[in-house]
Amino acid sequence: MLTAKQHELLHFIQQKLDESGISPSFEEMKEALGLKSKSGIHRLISALEERGFLRRLPNRARALEVIRLPEGAKSAMHDHRDNVTPLRKAPPALKPVAANDIVEVPLHGRIAAGVPIEAFEDHNQLAVPAALLGAGDHYALEVSGDSMIEAGILDGDYALIQKADTAREGDIVVALVDGQDATLKYFRREGRMIRLDPANSSYEPQRYEAERVMVQGRLSGLLRRYH
Repeated sequence: MLTAKQHELLHFIQQKLDESGISPSFEEMKEALGLKSKSGIHRLISALEERGFLRRLPNRARALEVIRLPEGAKSAMHDHRDNVTPLRKAPPALKPVAANDIVEVPLHGRIAAGVPIEAFEDHNQLAVPAALLGAGDHYALEVSGDSMIEAGILDGDYALIQKADTAREGDIVVALVDGQDATLKYFRREGRMIRLDPANSSYEPQRYEAERVMVQGRLSGLLRRYH
């Protein structure tokens, strides 16, 4: 039999595969199960592999395959001892997205990694390896400036952004200031203010009243072209 956490993790992975075709990241799994470290996720995945419920696909980023689900196991989402929820079987045609699969995301102009500049939208598309994207809707912005270089984000990079209107402390976000100027920065709260921190010691943090800042997405990945 599976433990409650093993059952819950298997269910969560299957749900994410159903939604997006891509298995969740270790960070997403850690948060979903309320664990304090990713090492617990590694142990759960290894245990599920040993029991024949899960398989890791080699040479693919974030590629997990649910081989089977328990047909009559106790759901980890319920705390009543006699409440047994039968789980459906995994769809036989479901396959994880291969690392070399390509998807197209909207390319919405340039975004400042220095002082804010206007981010404009157009109708271009950018081809992106599917393994770089998680669940949810994404778009891309071309980075302009050098204020995030210490985070490995360089001028001319393509920032892959997961659409979101909220952010956690320390997330790298697309922040829209005063409804017109967008910038890529670390997101911090400072009392009633929002502080947008650069990753370059040559730049100063930017502070705004909270109502002036709108989060438009969180950094999901980077794409860099070499000429």
